[in-house]
Amino acid sequence: MDLPLSTLQTIRTVAECRSFTAAATGLGYTQSAVSRQIAAAERDLGVALFERVPRGVQLTRAGGLVLRQVVIALDALEQAERMLAGKPRQVRRVRVGVVSVAGAALLPRSIAALRQLEPDLEISTREGATPALVRGVRAGTLDVALITGRPPFRSPDQEHPPLEQHTVTETALALAVPSASRHAGPEPVTLESLEGESWIASRSSEGEPLLGVWPGLPGRPVVQHWTRDWAAKLGLVAQGAGITTVPAEFLPAVPPGVTITQIHGVPAEIRRVMLAHARDLDQAVVALLVRAMREAAATLVTEHREWA
Repeated sequence: MDLPLSTLQTIRTVAECRSFTAAATGLGYTQSAVSRQIAAAERDLGVALFERVPRGVQLTRAGGLVLRQVVIALDALEQAERMLAGKPRQVRRVRVGVVSVAGAALLPRSIAALRQLEPDLEISTREGATPALVRGVRAGTLDVALITGRPPFRSPDQEHPPLEQHTVTETALALAVPSASRHAGPEPVTLESLEGESWIASRSSEGEPLLGVWPGLPGRPVVQHWTRDWAAKLGLVAQGAGITTVPAEFLPAVPPGVTITQIHGVPAEIRRVMLAHARDLDQAVVALLVRAMREAAATLVTEHREWA
């Protein structure tokens, strides 16, 4: 390939964003400039890199092959820049994407464990929704993604070859309610008793259900507040502003005024936390990440049982 560096960066960004418009925003270009760069690259290569779909664009089969080489080239240039800047050779950098549910407590514990296991491993992190993180791994802007899944735990995307996945832990959803509310009392909480309640939720994105509202809730839920931040969610619950679902074992702490409870008469809602990565990632690094994250998850489960 004889393509300018800026074009290589544009190809990778469009592949991750799956949108010319979003890629242009991220790169600081106009949408038409991104379109021209991609069109010129397709002419030079003699293949179509992207095809239009209802929600934007996606890589063609040829585009996927080109992207792999683009990522290799950009990573090599980045490594050269780091060496010229005097970064030690022995430092290995791992770019980790993480969903917010794991970012509150599991990620910090995992990084602490990694520092003990491999001090020379340099970790950088970025938070996002599962679909966006998976695209980041596919595009090479992330090395691994700490994502969540719900039964039947299908592959996080439909591309081939599939990403490798390692289960870190599983947890059951619980309900966070104001301690002064009737739901914190001795009477069991049921789906029927939640009718008319105000919910605190995160806006769902492509491939995700509404986050924060109990799955299968009868009728249309009333969402009063929207936020992805766990501290904000629990703060709103403590003030009586609404209720929300929580993976209780992953909460770093429960503030005063919040009670964690279960919904009776319904099957458990299991959520699995997984580490996803491309097949060509260094397996020694993968083993370190999986070990550290499983150890961190086990510690959180133990602590949760102590204060629950």
